[in-house]
Amino acid sequence: MGGWEDYKPAMAMVGLQFCYAAVALVTRATLLQGMSPRVLVVYRQAVATLAVAPIAYLSRRKSGGSSMGLRSFSLIFLASLIGVTINQNIYYEGLYVATSSMASAMANLVPGITFVMASIVGLEKVNIRSLKSIAKVAGTVICVTGAIFMALLRGPKLLNTQMLPSKSIFGSECEHWLLGCLFLFGSATCWSLWLILQVPASASYPDHVSLSAWMCFFGALQSAAVTVFLEPDLEAWTLHSSFELVSCFFVGIFGSGLSFFAQAWCISKRGPLYSAMFNPLCTVIVTISAALLLHEEIYMGSLIGAAGVIGGLYVVLWGKAKDLQVINKETDPESQNDQKSTMKTGLIDESAQTSSHKHDLEEPLLSDKSTHTK
Repeated sequence: MGGWEDYKPAMAMVGLQFCYAAVALVTRATLLQGMSPRVLVVYRQAVATLAVAPIAYLSRRKSGGSSMGLRSFSLIFLASLIGVTINQNIYYEGLYVATSSMASAMANLVPGITFVMASIVGLEKVNIRSLKSIAKVAGTVICVTGAIFMALLRGPKLLNTQMLPSKSIFGSECEHWLLGCLFLFGSATCWSLWLILQVPASASYPDHVSLSAWMCFFGALQSAAVTVFLEPDLEAWTLHSSFELVSCFFVGIFGSGLSFFAQAWCISKRGPLYSAMFNPLCTVIVTISAALLLHEEIYMGSLIGAAGVIGGLYVVLWGKAKDLQVINKETDPESQNDQKSTMKTGLIDESAQTSSHKHDLEEPLLSDKSTHTK
């Protein structure tokens, strides 16, 4: 039974990567059919709010929860603006102009970018003489280099021809591949900043389920305001097929609802590093599936750059794992007890040796017994 329990987080993470891959492919297919990326973001967050809000209400009613003050409201609103509204709008725009495989590969930049931002604000300490710090810095450089390689050095085409999008507000020419890569890089940066904002937001409002519901709600309102400004034509809000309707519910429930609980459960069981280790699996699934189902282009340079991004990700995760080992040793009470017992044993041994030496000095070289025996 214990062995089965040990495999559950791994099975959940593998299933979650397939879920993420399906969300990316369904989103890409929906956008290629003509749906506006901005409208899809609004519908996704609205569906996610309807899915998470009842659970948050029941959870808050059962546990009591905490009230939202001005600081909590400001942090949640800012996190929603950066992590949901800006992030998903530029991500969908990049996914629309570039490819789903490129979008999935760029998502592996998040740990490296988060490390740089955390170092700037003081949440991460960088010691050039430490091997783990060198690994995190080197891994970040490798990730960024791989992303640049993917964007600028596409190389020879290996498979398929490009299906040019037609609904991007930045045009539909093939030269906008670089612009799509920049959007995806900006999306990864926004997501990293969102992770940084989770620290004060969670401390100010510790109810994580309600926090997720409020972010989805604020994200829906903010995205709707942006879409009304960028999409003055009301026809853009119309769903023209059952596939678009199913897609909105699918990406809302699975992309923002189910994935939240699965991710949170796996992190609670194995930690964030364990969760991040499975991200490259989504890239592999999306690349193969997009080439077969959506006939996306595959370039040699893109594959090499994606391999660099994934390699850099694991280097960063290795350095972070070493940090967690040090933190666990410092906070583990058993190790502290072992250290105390070791110190106590050492003191006892030392005192025993001292008393022994003292006894040897006090005892004459020839005892009376030996003299009498002789």
